[in-house]
Amino acid sequence: MTVQKNLLSKAVGIAASLLVASSAFAADYTLKLHHLLGPKAPAHTKMLEPWAKQIEEKTGGRVKIDIYPAMSLGGKPPQLIKQARDGVVDIVWTVNGYTPGLFPRTEVFELPFIHTNDPRATNLAMREMFDEYLAEEYAGTKVMFLHVHQGQAIHTVDKLVRTPADVAGMKLRIPTRTGSWVIEALGAAPTAMPVPALPQALSKKVVDGALIPWEIIPPLKLQDLTKYQIEGHNGVRFGTTTFQVTMNQNTWNSLPKDIQKAIDEVNSEAWVAEVGTIWSNSDKGGIGVAVKAGNEHVVLTEAETQAFRDAIEPVVDRWISEVGEKGIDGRKLVETARKLVAKHSK
Repeated sequence: MTVQKNLLSKAVGIAASLLVASSAFAADYTLKLHHLLGPKAPAHTKMLEPWAKQIEEKTGGRVKIDIYPAMSLGGKPPQLIKQARDGVVDIVWTVNGYTPGLFPRTEVFELPFIHTNDPRATNLAMREMFDEYLAEEYAGTKVMFLHVHQGQAIHTVDKLVRTPADVAGMKLRIPTRTGSWVIEALGAAPTAMPVPALPQALSKKVVDGALIPWEIIPPLKLQDLTKYQIEGHNGVRFGTTTFQVTMNQNTWNSLPKDIQKAIDEVNSEAWVAEVGTIWSNSDKGGIGVAVKAGNEHVVLTEAETQAFRDAIEPVVDRWISEVGEKGIDGRKLVETARKLVAKHSK
């Protein structure tokens, strides 16, 4: 009996020691990050997880970020911005265009041929423009970083597209309102929907195709639902989508200054450049999956690309006119964005 008591006493002591040790290493701040794509999507595995790990390491383990993919905390993708602003979650990764009208200045980067095919350059241009031109749109939240993907390319179920006339009459999915204008300028019908809904829409021919990057092909298995993947000469795309990783302002304010400083250091110029590279590499992987599945990767000639440029360019003037009615100098934003994208492309 004495031996059993001693063993029990030792066991209790070990358990208590482990409990103390685990509490000593527990994070001071555990934050919830919510987003729309699945846990195998490149955005999750190659961007959000490494970013969260960097913050954990930079803060010496005092901050831990738990990531909840595929809207697993509830709601629909267009509600993510509100979830961040209302403090339902601490951080979101989401598409700006899912909430039209909230980010009109940032929208300049979604216009056709502002972004061409280099996410790194566009990410750096957005970062450089943020304080002076974009920040007021994000009042009530703390932006961690903004980024774009490789850019919109054309995916079709069964129709080869080489000219604007080939697009006329088609139904195409697009996530942004300026993207809808692009589709309208080509004589097609835009259909807005969050990207997780796209596979079913393609399989049921609700849409004939979509304007999205290559990187989304593997997680949505688009190689099984489309036949053609089409992009412009030299990889030129037909616009892009802006994204944000944003923290609730009260959550940010609750963090000590040294932790805020550490997080800001993670969200550096080098990081947003790396994010651009991550998306470019993911795009290459995506088109590789499609080609391996037997799909046709079509790269338009320079002349064919110019025909699309001529058809789509009026969208920029339409946008300048529209935001001008809201007191926004759209022409200045377009000129500045183009200048900075060109600068960082070098």
